[in-house]
Amino acid sequence: MIYIIDYKMGNLRSVQKAFERIGVPSKTTADPDELLNAGKIILPGVGHFSRAMDILKFTGLSDALNQAVIIRGTPVLGICLGMQLMTEFSEEGDTDGFGWVKGRTSKFSFPNSALKIPHMGWNRILPKKQSKLLYSVSKEEYFYFVHSYFVNCENSENVLAETKYGKTFVSAFQHGNIFGCQFHPEKSHDIGLKILQNFARL
Repeated sequence: MIYIIDYKMGNLRSVQKAFERIGVPSKTTADPDELLNAGKIILPGVGHFSRAMDILKFTGLSDALNQAVIIRGTPVLGICLGMQLMTEFSEEGDTDGFGWVKGRTSKFSFPNSALKIPHMGWNRILPKKQSKLLYSVSKEEYFYFVHSYFVNCENSENVLAETKYGKTFVSAFQHGNIFGCQFHPEKSHDIGLKILQNFARL
């Protein structure tokens, strides 16, 4: 069973409906004990980094996630803010993240450009290495983004894909059983469903 974490900061129903479309059982949960029995975990997220970490810690979900992901090796996919929470630190609230992936989350800044923040809309990803998460995804595919912050990976080996918006940033990463995507697969039509299907098949 795939468990989608409910900490009041994600598009839970959109993610669950996406799994329904591909015929994969999933369930939303705010129960730390359920996470310890999960086959796979989705960490979604829309909103403020420091508030998200505060909620996860207050509810006990943070400890449960660390035990499930780090100790038990449960595969986890972070989406948008969920991906950023996996890093060591974010400029949004000057807050430490889970630290599962070495790197920082930084704010876009384009002082001499007409580019708008947040980065919102459709953009291509450039796969950097073969991976099960991006299986059969080509560099011609477009995904839906909406974010003001982006991830910098310390280790280039963790980078699965990059995207250019004013600068090149990490749009997907992997560190062992830990996966993240800055785009929203649940809002990216058939190719987004392919990402979720690939994750479900890990």
